[in-house]
Amino acid sequence: MAHRLGIVGASGYGGAELLRLLAGHPAVEVAIVAAHSQAGTPVSDLFPNLAGARVFDAVDLDALGECDAVVLATPHGPALDLGAALFDAGVPVVDLSAAFRLSVEGFATWYGEDHPRPDLAAGDPAADRRAVYGLPELGFRDAVRAATLVANPGCYPTATLLGLAPLVGLLQPGSIVVDAKSGASGAGRAAKDSLHFAHVHGDLTAYGAPAHRHTGEIERWLPADVGPITFTPHLVPMSRGLLATAYGTVVDGVDAAAIADALDIAYAHEPFVHVLPPGTFPHTKALAGSNGCQLSAVFDPRTRRVTVTSAIDNLGKGAAGQALQNLNLLLGLDETTGLTAIGLYP
Repeated sequence: MAHRLGIVGASGYGGAELLRLLAGHPAVEVAIVAAHSQAGTPVSDLFPNLAGARVFDAVDLDALGECDAVVLATPHGPALDLGAALFDAGVPVVDLSAAFRLSVEGFATWYGEDHPRPDLAAGDPAADRRAVYGLPELGFRDAVRAATLVANPGCYPTATLLGLAPLVGLLQPGSIVVDAKSGASGAGRAAKDSLHFAHVHGDLTAYGAPAHRHTGEIERWLPADVGPITFTPHLVPMSRGLLATAYGTVVDGVDAAAIADALDIAYAHEPFVHVLPPGTFPHTKALAGSNGCQLSAVFDPRTRRVTVTSAIDNLGKGAAGQALQNLNLLLGLDETTGLTAIGLYP
């Protein structure tokens, strides 16, 4: 019998991408497709690729409580309330927002709010062990399998952490700079002046510096204290795709071979992460529609700096794909079920 899933926030890009991925999933039945403001609207009115007779459901906590699992694809405000309520009811949850990714202190620092459920702030050492951060490749796989609430990582942190995590022991603290670029779908489906076609087309701009909220998530989940990082995101004129380029100064004795070995060892058995040969760089288009991540690193002996480039689909490994990967683990399924690391190309 298939596992019954509820999706809340299905009218957003992340929720719709999850619906697309689940259309071919052999072990999950989407029982509820909830969207507060779009309840009663045919799904295909917003997403013509999801043709059919299905309409968006209202958000009904009692109905969600009857599901085997729920994915929340809402902003962090609604997710705080829904995630806590479902956790208390014992319903496994994967949350795509930032509601549960940080510590209590980190949430207050980066979101300017007191966390209403400190026990569910996955980045806090005092949090309930059933509330976990969901980046399987960074050693959280077993924790996700045993979890009740999974804080799905952000898109920028996913790409950045996958690139940097294996190298933190090789880098000088305080030397890391991250330059990242994302397609416009990363800003969500809501109409915004800055996302009009006429404004985005042919344009490239930075935003959020020097204190973008994802900075705190990256610093929290790097596996060692590397000091403060400098993180600057950019909006690029494409629908989807994300490229993060990170720079760091290496400690004495580190060379190109040590850097290559660290990445190869970390990801040798990971189904969704591909390490490219030095001098070969990832392409965002190669990951479109997939849950894959491509990495490469080059070392400059003149400056003693390493450049690590990481590409993902911001709606795939950066959101819905990773949510499905975590959902598979929660439900006791093979984590690759319904997913691929191979993108659409050209």
